Amino acid sequence: MEFATLVSTRRSVRGYKPDPVPREVLEEIFEVAKGAPSSMNTQPWHLHVVTGEPLDRIRQGNTERMVAGIKPKRDFPTKEAYEGVHRQRQIEIAVQLFEAMGIARDDKEKRTDWVMRGFRQFDAPVSIVLTYDKILEPAAIAQFDLGAISHGIVLAAWERGLGTVINGQGVMQSEVVREHAKIPDDQNILTCIALGYPDEEFSANAVKSRRVDIDDFVSFVGFE
Repeated sequence: MEFATLVSTRRSVRGYKPDPVPREVLEEIFEVAKGAPSSMNTQPWHLHVVTGEPLDRIRQGNTERMVAGIKPKRDFPTKEAYEGVHRQRQIEIAVQLFEAMGIARDDKEKRTDWVMRGFRQFDAPVSIVLTYDKILEPAAIAQFDLGAISHGIVLAAWERGLGTVINGQGVMQSEVVREHAKIPDDQNILTCIALGYPDEEFSANAVKSRRVDIDDFVSFVGFE
């Protein structure tokens, strides 16, 4: 697939078939993605690939804690809520998704169920948990590098017919994820990527988030 086509057609997938993803396919994806740039070639990423019963235990632990009202716990400080234009964009994609799924504004039950899907990592058959070494804190540069390999993963997966969604909700209860994904104590959990074969009958999978014009975020200096 042409690179421009690959980037422009990729979309986040939030509904998956239960079919397992072969390990050799995942290894192909990581071989491609490891070519991502990193600061001074530090390659600060660790990928913990989880499926089967361990992933089910993560889903269960995340869900039980959130239902019980246990406050999310991440391995690094995060902004609690978006504001301004960032909040507007967050709302816009939520509206697109709810419309696709037929979830009414006042339907609290379905809205709550949708939120819980995120904590279950959208019931995908594979979760890739991305971590970095704690000794890199403060880790803004390492986190930037993990973003680069994340983009490589989602594109390489899409090229192979696999869907993904980068999913911070899935690691909000970091202690649960750490235990069942067997993540060492000297690593910080950044995010996870849900991965699997898209369920084409799941309405939200047809949603493509809108992107702003480049004039809204690009400034050219010194050009005629």
